[in-house]
Amino acid sequence: MSVEIDDNYRPSEGEPFMNERQVEYFKRKLHRWRDDILRESRETLQHLQNENTNHPDLVDRASSETDRAIELRARDRQRKLISKIDAALKRIEDGSYGYCEDTGEPISLKRLDARPTATLSIEAQERHERREKVYRDD
Repeated sequence: MSVEIDDNYRPSEGEPFMNERQVEYFKRKLHRWRDDILRESRETLQHLQNENTNHPDLVDRASSETDRAIELRARDRQRKLISKIDAALKRIEDGSYGYCEDTGEPISLKRLDARPTATLSIEAQERHERREKVYRDD
């Protein structure tokens, strides 16, 4: 079901929610995001493999190790993000993408454009965060 859309296309509230053009827009956006993350991960891996410099100075060595640890943490976060992107792509395939998991109501297009992996509407997300805060404070 590949629909042709212009590179300048942006989903708007004036069209039916999750029509073929919107679905294709978000599918492409998610695939591009995933591809960018994977490319950056390969570059990081290549950089880490190439940088096996033995620093004679302890401060330089500590700085290098800190930089490496930060980079690896960032890649781990991105690995988790890839699983969220994959889950969003599965929701596109099964037709549930764009709808709140709690209420079944449509998630706003602005929210989906800003956070394509969103599974909750803003209202449901706020409720979730309030409940989480209440339980965390105990």
